[in-house]
Amino acid sequence: MPFVRGRKLLIRDSDRRAYVREQIELIRRSSDEDVHEVIIKAGLPDSHDQQLVTTVARALQRRSLSTSPRDVLPIRRELLEEASKRDIPKGRRALAVLKRSQLEDQSLAAQVARRTERPQALRNMREHTLNAMRPLMQSAVIQDSLATEAGRRRRPADPQPRAFWTSGSFLVRMKDKELPKLIDTDAADGIEGVYLNRKLLVPPMVTPKQLPQSVEDNKVSAWGIRMIGALAVWGAFGCRGRGIKVGLLDTGVDATHPDLVGKIAAWAEFDAKGERVLKSTTPHDPDGHGTHCAGTIVGGNAGGRWIGVAPEAEIAAALVISGAKGGTDAQVLAGIDWAIEQGVDVINMSLGGLIWGPDVPSTYTSAILNALRVGIPVVTAIGNEGSQTSGSPGNDLFAFAVGATDYRSWAAGFSGGRTQVIRKSPFFPGGSLPLVYSKPDISAPGVAVLSAAPNGDWRHLNGTSMAAPHVAGAVALLLSATDIKDVVKPHERAFVIQDLLTGSAEELGEAGQDHRFGFGRLDVLRAIGFAKDLGY
Repeated sequence: MPFVRGRKLLIRDSDRRAYVREQIELIRRSSDEDVHEVIIKAGLPDSHDQQLVTTVARALQRRSLSTSPRDVLPIRRELLEEASKRDIPKGRRALAVLKRSQLEDQSLAAQVARRTERPQALRNMREHTLNAMRPLMQSAVIQDSLATEAGRRRRPADPQPRAFWTSGSFLVRMKDKELPKLIDTDAADGIEGVYLNRKLLVPPMVTPKQLPQSVEDNKVSAWGIRMIGALAVWGAFGCRGRGIKVGLLDTGVDATHPDLVGKIAAWAEFDAKGERVLKSTTPHDPDGHGTHCAGTIVGGNAGGRWIGVAPEAEIAAALVISGAKGGTDAQVLAGIDWAIEQGVDVINMSLGGLIWGPDVPSTYTSAILNALRVGIPVVTAIGNEGSQTSGSPGNDLFAFAVGATDYRSWAAGFSGGRTQVIRKSPFFPGGSLPLVYSKPDISAPGVAVLSAAPNGDWRHLNGTSMAAPHVAGAVALLLSATDIKDVVKPHERAFVIQDLLTGSAEELGEAGQDHRFGFGRLDVLRAIGFAKDLGY
């Protein structure tokens, strides 16, 4: 039977089973463990807007041909509104609107606006996905694994595995010899992918031994805040992020830091299986990484210098990765679910795991896509392993990936970036594969960045982890200084935001998008200027 009923065929059942079989064989070859903790990605064609997937994928590929960041600026607001109407009246004016928007089709917003399907409400998306996953989670092979695991731990079996609705996936522990049953039984009809629950490490934090004079000369603020135009935005528009909530998925946060007091609006902690740690009711940060990122997003000037891009915004912080223990994909996926349910306006993830192969897990693709569908850009660090490397989820097709620059506007040597190739995936329409795209999308200050540290301290740190929060903070500034939240439809909002930030970037490398700077270095003052000029 076809994988997708009533829609364009994505992949034959035999091909899909072969794809899942390859994944299972890879897991068994790469690990000597008798029991594997795996994340099973359910095939949920009805919950994924395949038209949106195809539209955005094609638009991102077209962007790679742009020779200037200005090519990817969004179309004017009135054109966006016309293009997004379901029933466009016939006539010269309507035809002219469509032709004009098609001329500017390198912007994501213009492409998404011309979609014809109505977006789903968040609650409906969640319930639909969980209901669609239930038959697979209740299948015999999954229930047998739950019972075996319960017997091993001498406790009653859980009726359902831990599910992550934004990614359409769930976690289960299975014996090595039992894994092939996933493709040899009826359960295979509902499986899109099988992935190890990877161990994610806290990105290394390095303090420069000696600060350049040009960094120390910044007495009013951290150098990056000035470089991206945040200080100028505060003065020109009187906006500092008020009313905007940023989701921070990291090592936690020290809410008692003088630059962060009163700015942590929500808190959660998740364990390695993605379960909420209910006993952890107080925000904390056992590592310091998350506190530093939070400071760059919303920090004040308690130490005598401004450190945050949007000091009047709020943080919804989730601990999904911790010190020496690290974290897991399940923790991060659970954090994405939670952040979206908290109603955040943007998500920052300065974390990930290095991937040497060209393909990326579709679990993050689904989760990030669902965030975009409700208007939430997902800002990610591209990774610290240098040129021609990348980390997941930073290298995901739909992630807003960030590279690092220094105080001279040079690309940091450690900053990642490469061309990605998705060769096989039941998630994408077969006709769009292989899917080739480049990362990062944009760059931001990530060298000798001054921000908060636990116990009321401050530190200068290097890393793309430090660059990403500049972009998340810039989203908060952009939203607080414009009418985007009020005048742009939720399913178009994240694309308008990304178009404005990439389209206004200060180009530093090759013409167009490259592996070092993306489309260029972040300039939030210019982004807001373009937003105002385009009617947002």
